[in-house]
Amino acid sequence: MTRTKIMVVGTSAMLALAASPVAAQDNWQDRDISSLRGETQQRYDAALALTDDAAVVEANDARFIWASEAKVQCGIALGYLKSRARDPVSLGKCRDAYARMTQTTRAMAPPPPPPPPAEACNTELPGLIFFEFDSAVPGTEASQIADYVAQNAAACSWRSFNVVGHADRSGSSAYNMDLSQRRADAVASLLGSRGIATGSIDTTARGEENPRVPTDDGVRELQNRRVEILVNQ
Repeated sequence: MTRTKIMVVGTSAMLALAASPVAAQDNWQDRDISSLRGETQQRYDAALALTDDAAVVEANDARFIWASEAKVQCGIALGYLKSRARDPVSLGKCRDAYARMTQTTRAMAPPPPPPPPAEACNTELPGLIFFEFDSAVPGTEASQIADYVAQNAAACSWRSFNVVGHADRSGSSAYNMDLSQRRADAVASLLGSRGIATGSIDTTARGEENPRVPTDDGVRELQNRRVEILVNQ
């Protein structure tokens, strides 16, 4: 069986046949965190409003596709910015999708995108849901990731799912193991609410044993407070 990680870029993969990307190059390291967060929040709010617009949702309108992508990527970027960290990947994709969303008109709307190609389904990429400190409540991007999994499971032949919870090194090892299990359970419940059969979902707790960013004991680190969704074909 092939084990694959899911990334929220699944929406981007499905849009790979669309027009060439909009340039999205900013020097994020030179930007003030507060202004960058405000700008990203504005883009997220605009994308959210557009995806809630019934006229756009029901029409053959490309803006809905790019608004959905902007909502996902800007949400991920905001998760980092709230912890005063910059993630150039999600920031760039947020800017790119927002630009496409605002430039696309109904007259230019393409037909619905095809099912994700096999190479997109099989690509090894990290699919992460981040958590606030000492919290088992999934972050703002979790709903979009769960939607992506449910919508593409059949096309990608994803048969079973392993939801793996992690914690940072702040707190005792035993407490962090329990916390990472609660995080995994929360994400598994979210997947189940999207129609994924609960019998196909396993949860695993790793605690602080496998950090994404190595730190000293007692250090709080956003990127280590996470859940990864693994799929089997």
